[in-house]
Amino acid sequence: MVRGIFLAGNESALSRAVEAETINRVEQYTAAFIPNRLSGSPKNIPPEVSQRLSLDWNPSSPISARTLVLAAENRLERIDEAVLICSPPSIRSSAGSLPLSDIEIMVNDHIKGWFFLVKEIAALFSSKKSGTLALVYTDISGSGKDDAADVLGPSALASFRALTQGLLAAAHSEPYVTMGFSTTDAGNEASFASFIFKSLDDITKRSKGKHFKHGKFSFFR
Repeated sequence: MVRGIFLAGNESALSRAVEAETINRVEQYTAAFIPNRLSGSPKNIPPEVSQRLSLDWNPSSPISARTLVLAAENRLERIDEAVLICSPPSIRSSAGSLPLSDIEIMVNDHIKGWFFLVKEIAALFSSKKSGTLALVYTDISGSGKDDAADVLGPSALASFRALTQGLLAAAHSEPYVTMGFSTTDAGNEASFASFIFKSLDDITKRSKGKHFKHGKFSFFR
């Protein structure tokens, strides 16, 4: 049976690790990456992968989110698993020096965009009465003077964490599966991605609404 996997996130070590695990499981999958529009930042365009069916996404647009989900389903004929990967970029600047354009981009692309996309995926899975929504993020608090200067990245991550917690709390009333994944193990993205897909490969009734934590003391709740 064809397994329809859809990935969404920004280009990062975490998204690359998740994509590598996806490649090990399917011949083709769909993926949409958040474009890096921040001032002075490299574009970070993900390298081409033959198995990836790349899709355009403007996270700040609710219409783009709807079009994206429809396109992902059409390209593969089905979406069985939607894996959303939050690893927002850092903007190291004092609060008074933050570029206004970067504030708008972070809010639109890395906060609002996830709500728009989750809404469309939830609507699709609800209509099908099946599917798995996996929300993935790195739960690592910054430390030291340099990390403290990153104001916007942690704020975007906190929003995604709260969104995940809300969706998991409501998961048992939905006809599809919602799972959360977080790690406290920085720099071990490959192990975390393997952990995620082992859980996705072996979904049970108890998986619904679970938050799986990866790190030195891995457990789930």
